[in-house]
Amino acid sequence: MKLTRLFLVALSVSLFVSCSNDDDSNDPKGVYDDGIFILNEGNFTDGGSVSFVSDDLNTFTKDVYNTVNGSDFVGKYLQNIFFDGDKAYIIAGGSNVINVVNRYTFKLEAKIETGLITPRYGVVKDGKAYVTNANTYASNTNPAGNTDDFIAVINLATNKVESTIALNATANHIEVYNNKLYVTEPYNNDKLLIVNNATNKLETSLTLGQGADTMEIKDGVLYTIRSSYGERSEIVKVKLSDNSISKITFPEALDGVKNLDIYNNKIYYTLETAVYAMDYTATSASTTPIFEYSSTSEYGKMYGFAVKDDRIFIADGGDFASSSKAYIYNLSGSLLKELTVGLGPNGFYFND
Repeated sequence: MKLTRLFLVALSVSLFVSCSNDDDSNDPKGVYDDGIFILNEGNFTDGGSVSFVSDDLNTFTKDVYNTVNGSDFVGKYLQNIFFDGDKAYIIAGGSNVINVVNRYTFKLEAKIETGLITPRYGVVKDGKAYVTNANTYASNTNPAGNTDDFIAVINLATNKVESTIALNATANHIEVYNNKLYVTEPYNNDKLLIVNNATNKLETSLTLGQGADTMEIKDGVLYTIRSSYGERSEIVKVKLSDNSISKITFPEALDGVKNLDIYNNKIYYTLETAVYAMDYTATSASTTPIFEYSSTSEYGKMYGFAVKDDRIFIADGGDFASSSKAYIYNLSGSLLKELTVGLGPNGFYFND
């Protein structure tokens, strides 16, 4: 009797420990769990790459993709990474391909290689990826290049483009909110395009003015920075419940601001090598930078920018021909880490 009871107690403890270990959500899911991917665009001759730094900033890999996948070519002009479940999707706009990898091991699982024409940015909604495609570019012989961009609708269960959404405009950045897709393009389009992803049709467009690019949605309001040559830069706010528009105009000294990001109720933005912040409910913009960093790049200043986890991430594009730099600062502007990354780093993606 005693032996039986002792056996049952021991078995119960063993099962409890086993189940507890299996259910430990803090266990790492792979080498690249809990860190930051830095996307390096590359150039026409050399393909792009992806760098990785751990969240504690102690572990760094300059080229994750080649480290894991050997000689497989990731593609030219890497543009964007988006996530769904345990997968990461790397858009190579210069090669018309999306590489599907495990986001924790970075092992290549599939390639989406048909139905894409200069893909740019992607979002996920209900098992589908929606990826903007720049298609052709306008010229004297191709005036339709300003009206033929589209969204590719990708079934993520099959990794196939199952349909496209014509936009009758140019397209670049894309965000998803509720059942709507929001699209901007800063160079040839002065509209915010609104697509109903239930019907896969362009629903309406709102005139924001030229130069609207990066966006973020907070509390039902879409925020975007608009910068256009010869005009004052603006933060444009679109209340998505009724599509009403309000604006904050920057002073002339801040013409050309870019890189909007919202973190902890503050709007962050950049100009040249300076970083600024203002309360997201403010009615006027701050003109005093938090800090500036040193750059010798002619074209790549603040080529990538993000704010998260009480840190500011900056990618300097360099000369797009040799390894460049990424910098990580705290919110007060003190440098925490400097990294030598690939060619033309253009974005940060958080694997948490």
